[in-house]
Amino acid sequence: MKKALLLLAPGFEEIEAVTVVDILRRGDVEVTIAGTVAGAITGRSQIRVLAEVSIDDVSGNDFDLIVLPGGQPGTRNLANDARVKRILADAAEKEGYLSAICAAPSILAAQGYLAGKKATSHPSVISEMAAATYSEDAVVVDGRWVTSRAPGTAMAFAFKLLELLMGPDKMKEVNQGVMAALSPPAFSE
Repeated sequence: MKKALLLLAPGFEEIEAVTVVDILRRGDVEVTIAGTVAGAITGRSQIRVLAEVSIDDVSGNDFDLIVLPGGQPGTRNLANDARVKRILADAAEKEGYLSAICAAPSILAAQGYLAGKKATSHPSVISEMAAATYSEDAVVVDGRWVTSRAPGTAMAFAFKLLELLMGPDKMKEVNQGVMAALSPPAFSE
């Protein structure tokens, strides 16, 4: 079974986090939600999500995919957490997928992972993406790096992650079930 890790910090963007978890779990991906703080974590719109484990108890080596939701101050909270940097380094070494949406691609860029890679982000952090080849596509895949733009692209992002982990047939099966109107132009590779 494929495994994904979603990292949550206070101020995360709820649509981006919950959409990805839901679509991946519908597609038979084992998703673990790890929090930077104990207990329920409050998102940017004051929706509380209970992390299943502490970020202290996970390693990037144990997952096929790491997901960083955006939102503010959630992105800053993830970016300033040394444990997140450790998890990303472990995952990069394992050669798993690293993904981020909205402002969170700036975390990957700051760590040097997007240098020379095609990537996208929320326009508010475009200045932090200077080392990447910037795209305004909804979802951008460059090798193991997957980035997306905002809450409005969360569904396309989630389906691309599912396709990468489980293949196009599983992605289509889940898409039929939720009746998402996704078209290939939403993706860039």
